[in-house]
Amino acid sequence: MQDLLKIPVMEKEKGEVSKMDICSKGKMGLVIFAVFFAMFYLMTTVAEARVGGGRSFGSRGSRSFSSSPSSPSRSYSTPSRPSPFSSASPQRGSFMRSLAGGFLGGMAGSLLFSSLGFGGMGAHGGGIGLMDILLLGAILYGIYWFIKKRRQAATAMNSPMSYGSMSGRESAFGPGSYAPPIQDIPPASGYEGGDGLSAIRRTDFQFDERRFKDAALDNFFQIQGAWAGRDMSGVRNLLTDEVYKTIQQDASELKAKKQINKLDNIAVRSVDITEAWQEGGQDFITVKFYANLLDYTVDEASGDVVSGSKTDPVKFVEFWTFSRPSGSGPWRLSAVEQES
Repeated sequence: MQDLLKIPVMEKEKGEVSKMDICSKGKMGLVIFAVFFAMFYLMTTVAEARVGGGRSFGSRGSRSFSSSPSSPSRSYSTPSRPSPFSSASPQRGSFMRSLAGGFLGGMAGSLLFSSLGFGGMGAHGGGIGLMDILLLGAILYGIYWFIKKRRQAATAMNSPMSYGSMSGRESAFGPGSYAPPIQDIPPASGYEGGDGLSAIRRTDFQFDERRFKDAALDNFFQIQGAWAGRDMSGVRNLLTDEVYKTIQQDASELKAKKQINKLDNIAVRSVDITEAWQEGGQDFITVKFYANLLDYTVDEASGDVVSGSKTDPVKFVEFWTFSRPSGSGPWRLSAVEQES
């Protein structure tokens, strides 16, 4: 008789164990979901969406497929355009990500331990109900909403650098280009493009290296500004046909997605000529830009950030090559290369 009574008890215990296994698996699923959510959302997305999307494109003549030049010429910094970034903004963003990540991690750990039987409900606890799911969902959404609002509100000088009218000013790039005041730059040795610059001077005795770099810097800002406006027609005369088509196509794709790439607080740290040469009746000069900026993309309608960061500046090094017919004519951007 006792044996007969044990059978239903054992079956009942097996049923409870089976239910506990199902609940444990459900909780493990929630743990995995929480962890992946944290990894997906809380990690900072570094979006290089500036002109060219952070890739190399264009033509440098026979040097199109060579590695990025690294030997600088006479370099100068731009004290009139200092970096506006302080260390406070990145630290605030990192703190909030760490806080939210720790909170999610603690919650995930709690679920994990309770699913393994270390919760306070004993061996027959560990069940998961509708309230558990709703609570987890509410917490995750709350964290998402808080971080989203925090990122939108915390900006460091979130207005882009502006410039006045560029008309009526002459420079090495031809009429209409702006040339900032020329600084007295001491000569430097070891410049591999010196022979190329000498060749360019022989066909254009008015060529001035310092004025060229100033004009290249101004064109850098104008082109970035046109890109942010998703319309390159205003700087069409500063670009070769190939580069214009490439960048305008990228800008049109942004328009089709109803997105705007914001480039705020651009600060150029240095401008260096790294290469200069002549070939095929063309002059080529490559300029190295070392800069940082806030680079992020927003939804056109809502203004929500879809990639990048409004608080964490991005540093980058790019090599812009300008070309023109030898001896005369305006310089145009013919290629952009990323640092290798």
